Amino acid sequence: MIDLKGLSAFPVTPSDRNGRVDVGALRALVSPLLAAGVDSVGLLGSTGSYPYFTREERRRAVETVVDQAAGRTPILVGVGALRTDDAVTLARDAGAAGAAAGLLAPVSYTPLTDEEVFEHFVTVVRESGLLICIYDNPGTTHFCFTPNLIARLSRVEGIIALKSPAPDASAVAGHLKVLQEVVPSGFSLGYSGDWNCLDALLAGGETWYSVLGGIFPNTCMALVRSVQSGDTAEARRLNDSLQPIWHLFKAFSSLRVIYAIAKLKGLCAAEPPRPILPLSADAEKRVFETLASLELV
Repeated sequence: MIDLKGLSAFPVTPSDRNGRVDVGALRALVSPLLAAGVDSVGLLGSTGSYPYFTREERRRAVETVVDQAAGRTPILVGVGALRTDDAVTLARDAGAAGAAAGLLAPVSYTPLTDEEVFEHFVTVVRESGLLICIYDNPGTTHFCFTPNLIARLSRVEGIIALKSPAPDASAVAGHLKVLQEVVPSGFSLGYSGDWNCLDALLAGGETWYSVLGGIFPNTCMALVRSVQSGDTAEARRLNDSLQPIWHLFKAFSSLRVIYAIAKLKGLCAAEPPRPILPLSADAEKRVFETLASLELV
């Protein structure tokens, strides 16, 4: 069973204008993550633009990265879809390709009720046989998981973890405490939202689901290992050094910034899937100047 703790690094999924995954560029993006020893790779998450790809391209991306990882690093794969049967199919594809677990968001057009989301998750885990991490991402799904719903889902066999957006420092400890009180022992509680994740980790969050980790894995691993070893001062120093990146993420969105960084680093020249536009020349210049002032690996 996958143990979702530590750093889960989320790379972009480079593709052409027709939505065909650039396998070579994807390998180039994932290779440094594996070399850095990240605890898991989060493929086809929101940073990986999972809703924008066909079933065939998603399957090709998963097969590529699972083959590249060769069993050394667990691969967590986004399997969200509007329809339950499509999510089941995507989860089956991911499992057949060798993914360790699926990351399932309650993607919706019509607003969903708690009971509908519960049935959606139960059906996907039961019919696919793939371990599932709950993906709480209300900024895109417009669905907010209540502690009661998380408590119910955490007791479903095969649902093993929760990825939550990290609240700010004043709220994260209370948020985590509420969750810890309702889930069983061994159920992993982790956070995304890079600029708030240090405080989430220091409060006891077990996993950092990281956008920046998908492009600068060594820096992010150093931060996580500092927390795990109890070196809070070093963890805070590292996080403070990343504030210019966090400002860029907040100003332009982490997705657009990471595509610009990947281009500036020469890892890939892909643009985000349309209708998302790449950064303007002025914004990209700001990213370049920020990177030049930092020492990130």
